[in-house]
Amino acid sequence: MGLLEQRELAGRRRVDELPEEVDRIQAELVVAEEEWEEWAVARSRVGEVLALTVGTGQDHAPAVPTPSEATTVKPKSQVPMWSEGLVFSALWVDYQRILKALTDRHRLGQGPLTCQEMADLFGLDAVPARVEALRSKAKRLILCGRLAEAAPGRSTLASGVSGSGGGS
Repeated sequence: MGLLEQRELAGRRRVDELPEEVDRIQAELVVAEEEWEEWAVARSRVGEVLALTVGTGQDHAPAVPTPSEATTVKPKSQVPMWSEGLVFSALWVDYQRILKALTDRHRLGQGPLTCQEMADLFGLDAVPARVEALRSKAKRLILCGRLAEAAPGRSTLASGVSGSGGGS
Protein backbone atom coordinates (compact mmCIF):
# COMPACT_ATOMS: atom_id res chain seq x y z
CA MET A 1 0.00 0.00 0.00
CA GLY A 2 2.84 2.37 0.81
CA LEU A 3 4.35 1.93 -2.66
CA LEU A 4 1.00 2.62 -4.28
CA GLU A 5 0.58 5.80 -2.25
CA GLN A 6 4.08 6.95 -3.23
CA ARG A 7 3.38 6.35 -6.91
CA GLU A 8 0.01 8.08 -6.65
CA LEU A 9 1.66 11.08 -4.98
CA ALA A 10 4.37 11.20 -7.66
CA GLY A 11 1.69 11.06 -10.37
CA ARG A 12 -0.27 13.85 -8.68
CA ARG A 13 2.86 16.04 -8.51
CA ARG A 14 3.47 15.50 -12.22
CA VAL A 15 -0.14 16.39 -13.03
CA ASP A 16 0.22 19.58 -10.99
CA GLU A 17 3.49 20.52 -12.74
CA LEU A 18 2.32 19.96 -16.33
CA PRO A 19 -0.10 22.93 -16.59
CA GLU A 20 2.71 25.29 -15.57
CA GLU A 21 4.92 23.72 -18.22
CA VAL A 22 2.14 24.05 -20.82
CA ASP A 23 1.72 27.75 -19.95
CA ARG A 24 5.46 28.33 -20.32
CA ILE A 25 5.56 26.55 -23.67
CA GLN A 26 2.50 28.44 -24.94
CA ALA A 27 4.11 31.75 -24.00
CA GLU A 28 7.27 30.69 -25.87
CA LEU A 29 5.13 29.70 -28.86
CA VAL A 30 3.50 33.14 -28.96
CA VAL A 31 6.91 34.83 -28.96
CA ALA A 32 8.25 32.45 -31.63
CA GLU A 33 5.14 33.01 -33.81
CA GLU A 34 5.56 36.78 -33.59
CA GLU A 35 9.25 36.58 -34.47
CA TRP A 36 8.58 34.20 -37.35
CA GLU A 37 5.80 36.44 -38.68
CA GLU A 38 8.06 39.51 -38.52
CA TRP A 39 10.73 37.70 -40.55
CA ALA A 40 8.15 36.48 -43.06
CA VAL A 41 6.83 40.02 -43.51
CA ALA A 42 10.36 41.40 -43.85
CA ARG A 43 11.26 38.79 -46.48
CA SER A 44 8.05 39.48 -48.36
CA ARG A 45 8.62 43.25 -48.35
CA VAL A 46 12.22 42.94 -49.51
CA GLY A 47 11.08 40.53 -52.22
CA GLU A 48 8.45 43.01 -53.42
CA VAL A 49 10.94 45.86 -53.55
CA LEU A 50 13.56 43.78 -55.34
CA ALA A 51 11.02 42.47 -57.83
CA LEU A 52 9.91 46.00 -58.62
CA THR A 53 13.35 47.52 -58.96
CA VAL A 54 15.00 44.59 -60.76
CA GLY A 55 12.02 43.51 -62.89
CA THR A 56 10.92 46.92 -64.16
CA GLY A 57 13.88 49.12 -63.48
CA GLN A 58 11.50 51.53 -61.75
CA ASP A 59 11.13 52.38 -58.09
CA HIS A 60 7.44 52.50 -57.21
CA ALA A 61 5.15 50.98 -54.61
CA PRO A 62 3.26 47.77 -55.36
CA ALA A 63 -0.40 48.03 -56.30
CA VAL A 64 -3.04 47.74 -53.59
CA PRO A 65 -4.56 44.25 -53.64
CA THR A 66 -7.96 43.90 -55.24
CA PRO A 67 -10.91 43.07 -52.92
CA SER A 68 -10.88 39.45 -54.15
CA GLU A 69 -7.18 39.14 -53.25
CA ALA A 70 -7.73 40.80 -49.90
CA THR A 71 -10.56 38.47 -48.93
CA THR A 72 -8.60 35.24 -49.21
CA VAL A 73 -8.05 33.47 -45.93
CA LYS A 74 -4.46 33.17 -44.82
CA PRO A 75 -2.97 30.84 -42.20
CA LYS A 76 -4.23 31.18 -38.64
CA SER A 77 -1.49 33.53 -37.51
CA GLN A 78 -1.91 35.95 -40.41
CA VAL A 79 -4.63 38.58 -40.73
CA PRO A 80 -5.50 40.25 -44.03
CA MET A 81 -5.10 44.03 -44.09
CA TRP A 82 -8.33 45.88 -43.47
CA SER A 83 -10.02 47.34 -46.52
CA GLU A 84 -13.55 48.31 -47.45
CA GLY A 85 -15.58 45.26 -48.43
CA LEU A 86 -13.42 42.73 -46.63
CA VAL A 87 -15.75 40.05 -45.34
CA PHE A 88 -15.69 39.65 -41.56
CA SER A 89 -15.85 35.86 -41.93
CA ALA A 90 -12.52 35.93 -43.81
CA LEU A 91 -10.85 36.12 -40.40
CA TRP A 92 -10.01 33.16 -38.22
CA VAL A 93 -12.62 32.63 -35.48
CA ASP A 94 -10.40 33.93 -32.65
CA TYR A 95 -9.94 37.23 -34.46
CA GLN A 96 -13.67 37.40 -35.14
CA ARG A 97 -14.35 36.90 -31.44
CA ILE A 98 -12.03 39.76 -30.46
CA LEU A 99 -13.58 42.07 -33.05
CA LYS A 100 -17.11 41.13 -31.98
CA ALA A 101 -16.34 41.83 -28.32
CA LEU A 102 -14.88 45.24 -29.16
CA THR A 103 -17.74 46.01 -31.58
CA ASP A 104 -20.26 45.23 -28.83
CA ARG A 105 -18.39 47.46 -26.38
CA HIS A 106 -18.25 50.25 -28.96
CA ARG A 107 -21.98 49.92 -29.66
CA LEU A 108 -22.72 50.08 -25.92
CA GLY A 109 -20.47 53.13 -25.49
CA GLN A 110 -17.97 51.23 -23.33
CA GLY A 111 -14.23 51.80 -23.46
CA PRO A 112 -11.32 49.69 -24.70
CA LEU A 113 -10.36 46.27 -23.35
CA THR A 114 -7.13 44.84 -22.03
CA CYS A 115 -6.14 41.32 -23.01
CA GLN A 116 -6.68 40.23 -19.41
CA GLU A 117 -10.26 41.52 -19.61
CA MET A 118 -10.73 39.74 -22.95
CA ALA A 119 -9.60 36.45 -21.42
CA ASP A 120 -12.14 36.89 -18.61
CA LEU A 121 -14.84 37.88 -21.11
CA PHE A 122 -14.17 34.81 -23.25
CA GLY A 123 -14.21 32.51 -20.21
CA LEU A 124 -10.53 31.60 -20.56
CA ASP A 125 -8.22 30.95 -17.65
CA ALA A 126 -6.36 34.24 -17.22
CA VAL A 127 -2.98 32.50 -17.12
CA PRO A 128 -0.03 34.29 -18.75
CA ALA A 129 0.04 32.04 -21.82
CA ARG A 130 -3.64 32.65 -22.64
CA VAL A 131 -3.34 36.41 -22.08
CA GLU A 132 -0.19 36.54 -24.22
CA ALA A 133 -1.93 34.59 -27.00
CA LEU A 134 -4.75 37.16 -26.96
CA ARG A 135 -2.22 39.99 -26.88
CA SER A 136 -0.50 38.52 -29.94
CA LYS A 137 -3.80 38.33 -31.82
CA ALA A 138 -4.76 41.87 -30.78
CA LYS A 139 -1.37 43.16 -31.96
CA ARG A 140 -1.91 41.49 -35.34
CA LEU A 141 -5.31 43.16 -35.61
CA ILE A 142 -3.70 46.50 -34.72
CA LEU A 143 -0.98 46.04 -37.37
CA CYS A 144 -3.63 45.26 -39.97
CA GLY A 145 -5.66 48.37 -39.18
CA ARG A 146 -8.66 46.69 -37.57
CA LEU A 147 -7.93 47.68 -33.97
CA ALA A 148 -6.32 50.71 -32.38
CA GLU A 149 -4.41 50.90 -29.14
CA ALA A 150 -6.26 53.58 -27.14
CA ALA A 151 -3.59 53.39 -24.45
CA PRO A 152 -0.73 50.91 -24.01
CA GLY A 153 -2.32 47.49 -23.63
CA ARG A 154 -5.90 48.75 -24.21
CA SER A 155 -7.49 47.82 -27.55
CA THR A 156 -10.48 49.34 -29.29
CA LEU A 157 -11.89 49.29 -32.82
CA ALA A 158 -9.93 51.38 -35.29
CA SER A 159 -11.83 54.33 -36.69
CA GLY A 160 -13.83 53.37 -39.77
CA VAL A 161 -13.81 49.65 -38.91
CA SER A 162 -17.05 47.91 -38.13
CA GLY A 163 -16.91 44.48 -36.57
CA SER A 164 -20.17 43.42 -38.13
CA GLY A 165 -20.42 40.36 -40.27
CA GLY A 166 -20.79 42.23 -43.56
CA GLY A 167 -17.80 44.14 -44.78
CA SER A 168 -15.26 45.27 -42.24
